[in-house]
Amino acid sequence: MQYSLLSAQLRCYRLLLRQQAHFINRCYSDDIRNIGILAHIDAGKTTTTERMLFYAGKTRSLGEVHRGNTVTDYLTQERERGITICSSAVTFAWNGKRINLLDTPGHIDFTMEVEQSLYAVDGVVVVLDGSAGVEAQTVTVWTQADKHRLPRLVFVNKMDRSDAIFDKCIDDLKAKLDAKPICTQLPAKNVDGQLGIYDVITLEQLTWQQNDFGRTYSIAKLESSFEIRELHEKRNELIDQLSGVDDELAEVVISTESFDKVSNELIVQALRRATCQQKVVPVLLGSAYKNIGIQRLMDAVNAYLPTPKERNQIYNCFGDDLAGKVFKIVHDKQRGPLTLVRMLRGELKRGMRVLSSRGQAEVIAKIYEPLADEYREVSSVRAGDVAICAGLKSTVTGDLLTSSHTSLKNAQKRLVQSREAAAPQYDEDELDVNHELFSIEPKIPDAVYFCSIEPPSLSTQTAMEQALKQLQREDPSLRVSYDTVTGQTVLGGMGELHMDIIKSRLLSEYKIDVDLGQLQIAYKETIETPAITTLSVEKDIAGSKQNVNITLQLANNQNELFSLDKSPENVQNLNALRPRVLQVLRKGAIGALERGPRVGGQVVDTQIRLHNVTVGRGTADSFVMAAAAQCVQKLLCISGTRLLEPIMAMQIVAPNERISGIIADLSRRRALIKDVMPKGDRNKLILVNAPLAELSGYSSALRTISSGTASMTMQPCGFSEMNAADESLAVRRAQGLD
Repeated sequence: MQYSLLSAQLRCYRLLLRQQAHFINRCYSDDIRNIGILAHIDAGKTTTTERMLFYAGKTRSLGEVHRGNTVTDYLTQERERGITICSSAVTFAWNGKRINLLDTPGHIDFTMEVEQSLYAVDGVVVVLDGSAGVEAQTVTVWTQADKHRLPRLVFVNKMDRSDAIFDKCIDDLKAKLDAKPICTQLPAKNVDGQLGIYDVITLEQLTWQQNDFGRTYSIAKLESSFEIRELHEKRNELIDQLSGVDDELAEVVISTESFDKVSNELIVQALRRATCQQKVVPVLLGSAYKNIGIQRLMDAVNAYLPTPKERNQIYNCFGDDLAGKVFKIVHDKQRGPLTLVRMLRGELKRGMRVLSSRGQAEVIAKIYEPLADEYREVSSVRAGDVAICAGLKSTVTGDLLTSSHTSLKNAQKRLVQSREAAAPQYDEDELDVNHELFSIEPKIPDAVYFCSIEPPSLSTQTAMEQALKQLQREDPSLRVSYDTVTGQTVLGGMGELHMDIIKSRLLSEYKIDVDLGQLQIAYKETIETPAITTLSVEKDIAGSKQNVNITLQLANNQNELFSLDKSPENVQNLNALRPRVLQVLRKGAIGALERGPRVGGQVVDTQIRLHNVTVGRGTADSFVMAAAAQCVQKLLCISGTRLLEPIMAMQIVAPNERISGIIADLSRRRALIKDVMPKGDRNKLILVNAPLAELSGYSSALRTISSGTASMTMQPCGFSEMNAADESLAVRRAQGLD
């Protein structure tokens, strides 16, 4: 009897998968939603994603972060640490729509993963911890979404907790993010403290059943007159807010002279328009861990976030030709490099020949539907969808895939024509976005941490270099360089955790037990005093006389990097310069600022001013460039430089009784305590700015001081000048003398 019941369940499950596959294969752009999930670390992004997959029928059991069995956190390091490291893509069907979802990391060290993912989505769901509100990384990812002009929903998670305050989260959205939240739901806790949800639009109460893992929920009309009156007021407030930003709804309100006559359908339509135009942010709530509110969140994704057709109109210049943006690359042991592509126009087919924006022609060997590290092969992918392609060997993140060179040229021509025709309608920001259409270089943040890396033996040197190339292709924020002075391979990354993860992945995935040298700090340098000098260089090279006479000045300036002296005595000489010579001079001079004289840090807040230059006939460009660089290096030695050290902004949450010990330790680390605020009944939040040089291993030290009860996040917040003693110590460390 049990066997036959199990067989019946398996048949039903296979039928559901076949129905989903049939739906996905016939799905068109209007039925697709490409979304990303963004949040601060531990807000519940991955748990929310796991519930979505479970209720959509993609998984048969609930994945839990603490059990290490989640679909999207599939790397060994992710499951061991309980955090998301790499963004992962999953696809599922919900109520007649296909949702392509990207689960992104919440840690600042992996912010590049978030940045790459935002190129592939049309809207985002921002998850808040109901007990914490808007946190440090929430602000970061919100700013990233602003840059990409992405409509967003907010899901206030963990509302089952006793210290969760919904109104505080709404106030944080207004104060910290300058958002205009529209509360479509309100929390409803019964006498036992169990969480339910009031639907502000339909005036109903929703209650989830826990005996079937939250698969079903009941909908009940309100009975209490107080509840009905309070919810009516909230509904009227919602309509009033929406009518202030949506003209169509405002006309209905004015014509009917009543909020009560506005139908639910009109509210949903107005809310969708306002959300897609980024005028408002719908707010929903629930508890992903307790299986509450997830189905309604997926309904909201379908109802309020835009379709691919409503976004990326700039790519209309391709017409029906192929256009796809590469936003991430991963390496699979069996399949090799896999390229994640957001299809913008046209259709991508298996075996198709494509051209990258770097001019490389490649062939699509296979196409897969994304489900984290599981793959289902498909024959083609239409515009608006997300695909995983195998067989692309030279394509890198940021490449635009097209069908041919002619197609790309025609698209560029159409874009220029459309911009010229509609120029009055564009502002400068829109023109900047348009300029990124054919750009191929991803915007990579500056490295914060540096360390040397060495293989366990000379025989594994080549294997280590190959592994680092693959990891760098996956993660553009990882910098790999070779220091000719020390003869070491140097890694640059976004933080201590980032470097630790790279080492762990080299061991677990590539079986190379590398050694990481002491972390080096990425100091910058700036000049102490302005200086001016003239350099004359003359040399015979292969019988050709090379001659350059150049006068340059260095001055403190944070704006312009290279300028020309327009004084009467020099303007005639500079105007006579050929543009090519001027370009070579500029390149050589600016290049010399990349490495300062004290610790080899980049020279910043410094302007190079060209006063005069004489270039002999037949002098090679390389000689002119070298002369400009040599002159700048001479000036740096004349003026002298001082160090600027990177500063990190930290947020530390700890119990009240541990605060004094933590602050005492921070004071020994040259930290500036900006504020200490209450957080809940038993904790305090410490806002700190501290030098990065003093924070090596701080996460371990904090755990020791607080007996494991404190948590922290940190992110770069600029550079600061150092006093003479600290600067001298930093120089000695950089030279390996201390």
